[in-house]
Amino acid sequence: MSVLLLGAHMSIAGGVSYALDRAASVHSNAVQVFTKNNRQWVGPPINEADIERWRAQMPALGIVYAVSHASYLINLASPKDDLWEKSRLAHRDELVRAHAYGIPHVVLHPGSHTGAGEQLGIRRIAEALNRIHEETPECADTLTCLEIMAGQGSVLGRRLEELRAVIDLVEDRARVGVCLDTCHAYAAGYDIRTPEGYAAFIREVDRWLGLEAVKVWHFNDSKGALGSNIDRHVHIGEGEIGEEGFRHILNDLRWDGVAMLLETPKDDTLAEDAMNLARLCALVEDVNRIPPGLRSALNGGSNEKTDS
Repeated sequence: MSVLLLGAHMSIAGGVSYALDRAASVHSNAVQVFTKNNRQWVGPPINEADIERWRAQMPALGIVYAVSHASYLINLASPKDDLWEKSRLAHRDELVRAHAYGIPHVVLHPGSHTGAGEQLGIRRIAEALNRIHEETPECADTLTCLEIMAGQGSVLGRRLEELRAVIDLVEDRARVGVCLDTCHAYAAGYDIRTPEGYAAFIREVDRWLGLEAVKVWHFNDSKGALGSNIDRHVHIGEGEIGEEGFRHILNDLRWDGVAMLLETPKDDTLAEDAMNLARLCALVEDVNRIPPGLRSALNGGSNEKTDS
């Protein structure tokens, strides 16, 4: 049993490596980043100096794990050949950039079939991933993590079966994993609020994907109601899921070594990240599993074990 990996998505203003400084400032030991401007299809050349800073700062700041999130512009499920190809090239670039930084996982929204049908969309995603994998053998240790989605409109990934269908068509399955988002799962109709509901959801995850496929969790409370398909993230304990829904996940030892990262609202002060991390730590039953920096901060600067 190891220390939890807790953190949040952080800005890369000034360079990707500066997200590490921001993560450390709220005493977390894990972080999610974009590896380029999320609003642009094509990013600048990879900055070798920033990679060197990343490699130095990560251990220096006590950041144990990092994941990147692919651009929201990407739609590998698109039936439009020009958009599909643009998206394929963009996701290939996401994997190359993550690999350069030594980031093992890249979270990807599966995409939208825009009315062309689930089966076509699923085939398009898998075809894109297969092409990307063929073209980037050097990035074999950098996985695409398909994210469960809230299910608005024609977006794929609201059901675990859809993620399974994509994975089944990927030739190198060792290069794909899954990201579970609490808000998305709840909005898609999986009730994780109670121990019974959470247990039922995890049984479905195991049935369709296998627990080992889950590489990262996104921790977000939900503005929308159960099954609403509304993707609106709110602070931990201030939405429909409530704090107890997160208690189940935090204390489930089957997720040992799997990072849990916030994507909740915030400003540049990061005070809200600190607040949400404190709320999560308060739900951890074994205080020794709380990351040392967070444990020290919550104890007023003392890193003494609170159960000793």
